[in-house]
Amino acid sequence: MDKPEFVYVTYIAATSEAVWNALVDGEMTKDYWVRHRNASDWRIGSRWEHQDYDDPAVVDIVGEVVESEPPRRLVVTWASPADAHDVTKRSRVTYEIEPSMGTARLTVIHEGLEPGSGMLRGVTEGWPIVLSSLKTLLETGQSLPMTRHRWTKPPE
Repeated sequence: MDKPEFVYVTYIAATSEAVWNALVDGEMTKDYWVRHRNASDWRIGSRWEHQDYDDPAVVDIVGEVVESEPPRRLVVTWASPADAHDVTKRSRVTYEIEPSMGTARLTVIHEGLEPGSGMLRGVTEGWPIVLSSLKTLLETGQSLPMTRHRWTKPPE
C-alpha cells in the first residue's frame, strides 16, 4: 500500500513574507498550533521541534529542515521523537507560498505517512484546524479559539 499524501491549499489575505514569518516565528506558531510552538533556526540541516508551549522540554514532533527558501518554500521531515532515527517512520512536509491575485497561496503537502498510524490520524484531523487558524490569525489578528495558547475546552 502506498503511503498517504495530503495536500492542503488555502488563500490568505496577506503577503508571502507575512505567511513565511507566521510559519517560522515560534511566538506566532504558538497562536495557531494547538498549545504548541515550532522552534528552529530554519536553516537547511537544522533540527526543528514542535514544543509544548508551557514546557519546551516536552517535544511531540521533531524533524530536520530539508529546504528553506524564504519567503516561498520550506521543507521539513516530520516524526515523533521516538521514531526520529527510523527513516521509514519519517514523513515530509512541504510548505509552498506564492503570490496570487493580491493574496498568498499556501500549499501544504504532507507525504510519506504510515498507513493506519496514530500520526496519520493526527495529521488528518490537525492540518485543517492549524491552517484555518493560521489564515484567521493573519487576516484578523486573532487565531481560532480552539488553538489559542490558554484555551480550555468548554464543558460538554
